[in-house]
Amino acid sequence: MAAHVLRLRATLLLGSLRGERRARTLVMLVIVAVLTAAVCIAILSMADAPVPVARTVTVLGSAAVLVGFLIGPILVGAVDQLDPRRFAVFGVDERQMPWILTLAAFVSLPSLALLAVSVCVCVVAIRLGAAWPAAVLMGVLSLVCTMLTARIGMAVNALLLPERRSRELTALFALALVVVAFPVAVFLASLKWDGHVPAAVASITATVGLTPLAAGPGFLFAVAADDAAGAWISGTIAVITAGALWMLWSWLVQRLLTTTERPVASRERTGLGWFGLMPSNAFGAIAARSLVYWLRDRRYIMNLIVVPVAGVLTVFPLLVAGVPLEIAALVPVPVMALFFGWLPHNDVAYDSTALWTHVASGVRGVPDRLGRLVPVVLVAVPVLAIAVPLTLLWIDDWRLLLPLTGVAASLLLSALGLSSIVSVVAPYAVSRPGDSPFQQPQRPTSRGVYGPAAAFLGAIVVSIPTIWLFVLTALEGSQYAPATLWAGIATGAGVAAVGVAIGGRIFERGGERLMEFVETA
Repeated sequence: MAAHVLRLRATLLLGSLRGERRARTLVMLVIVAVLTAAVCIAILSMADAPVPVARTVTVLGSAAVLVGFLIGPILVGAVDQLDPRRFAVFGVDERQMPWILTLAAFVSLPSLALLAVSVCVCVVAIRLGAAWPAAVLMGVLSLVCTMLTARIGMAVNALLLPERRSRELTALFALALVVVAFPVAVFLASLKWDGHVPAAVASITATVGLTPLAAGPGFLFAVAADDAAGAWISGTIAVITAGALWMLWSWLVQRLLTTTERPVASRERTGLGWFGLMPSNAFGAIAARSLVYWLRDRRYIMNLIVVPVAGVLTVFPLLVAGVPLEIAALVPVPVMALFFGWLPHNDVAYDSTALWTHVASGVRGVPDRLGRLVPVVLVAVPVLAIAVPLTLLWIDDWRLLLPLTGVAASLLLSALGLSSIVSVVAPYAVSRPGDSPFQQPQRPTSRGVYGPAAAFLGAIVVSIPTIWLFVLTALEGSQYAPATLWAGIATGAGVAAVGVAIGGRIFERGGERLMEFVETA
C-alpha cells in the first residue's frame, strides 16, 4: 500500500508538468528553485557568524515557516491530493494510513525545498559546534514536525472549510508575509547587528526556541552554545511536540476515513440554541442571530481569527527594528482592542438580503445596534482579559495593569460605538454568503474606504487623552494609573453610548436605503 501511494504521488507530481498548465507549473518550479537556493545560500553564510546571530535568524525563521505550513492550506484553500477521504472507498487499513500519507507528503516541491533548507540548518549547526548525530536527529525531527503540521492544516481545512475557495491575492499576500517577509527581514537586520543581537530580539528568540514552534532549532543552537539546560528543555519539547502532532494527525486521519457528512435535516435540534439563552425581546433575538452568524459563517470566523494573530505579529517587526521589548510588548493589546471594536463597522453589509427581517419587523434602532455588538464583545473581552496579564507578566511591570486596561477599554468601546454609526451610514460591498472570505467585490453601490477609515481613526483620536495618560504612567510613575483607567472607561462608554444612539436613529430612518443597498451590492 505504501509503495502504491508513493507511486501515485510521484505520478501526480510528474503529471503536473504535462497538459495546459505545464508552462505555469514550470514557472512555479523555477521560482521555488531560485528561492530555495537563495535561502540555502543565506543560511550557509551564517556558518562563520556568531552563534547568537545564527540562532536568532534560524529560530525565528523556522517558527515562521512552521506557522506558514499550518495556515497556508487554510488561507489558500488548496485541494489536498492526499486527502484521506479519497482512500476510504478502497478499504485501507486505518492504522497504516497516517504514516503512509506522511511519507507520501515528502514527494512534493515544498517538501523538497524544506528538506534542502533543513539540511543547510544542520550543516550550520554542526559548523558552529553541535554534534552531528544530535544535529541530524533533531533536523529530521523538525522536518517531520513541519510536515505533520502541514498535513494537520490540510485536514482541518477539509473538516471545517470543505468548500473550495478561490486563491485570493489577500491570502497569498498573508502567507508570503508570514513565511517569506519576516525571515528575510530578520536576516537583513542581522547584517547590521555586527555580531551583537539586540537584547529584545535575543529575549524573544530564547522564548520561541522553547516553544513547539522552533524547539528543534532551539536545541541545535543551544548545543552549539554549550547551553545544557536549554538543550534539554528544547529537546524535550521537540520530542513531545512530535508525539502530540502524530497523535493529532492519526486521529484526524481516522476521523476523515470513518466520518461522513450527515444530511442537514438530521442536524436540526429541537432546542432554540442561542435564541433560548438570550432575552425574549428584540435585543435578544438580534444578539442570538448575530451569534449564530459569527460562529458559523466563515467570513465572520476569519475576522475573529485574524485579529489576535495580527496583534501578536506587530511585535516582531518592532523588535527587529530595535524597539525595546518592554515597549514592543505593550503594542498587541491596544491593537487587538482597536481591531475588535472595528470589526462590526460593516455588519449590515454582511447580512445581505437577510436585512429585510430587521426592517420588516419594525425593530428599533438601538436594539439592532446593541445586538450586533454582542458576539464581538463576547470574544474580545476574554481575549483581552488574557492578553493584558500575559503582557504584564512578560515585561514584569504590574503597575501598568490599570493603565493598559484603560487604553484597551477606550479603544474597544470607542471603535464599537463609531462602527455602529459607520455600518449604517457608509456600508460597502462584501463577499456574499458562501463566497470566499478573502473575496472583495467591487460594486458601484459601495462607499469606498471613507467609512472604515473614519471608524478606525476616530477611535484612535478620541482615545488620545487616555493614551497620553498611559504614557505618563509608563514614564513618571503609577500616580496616573487610576486616572488612566477611569478616563479610558469613561471615554469608551461615552462614545459607545453616543454611537449606538446615533446609529440606531439612522437605522430607523434609513431602512429603505439599506434594503436597496443589500439588494444591489
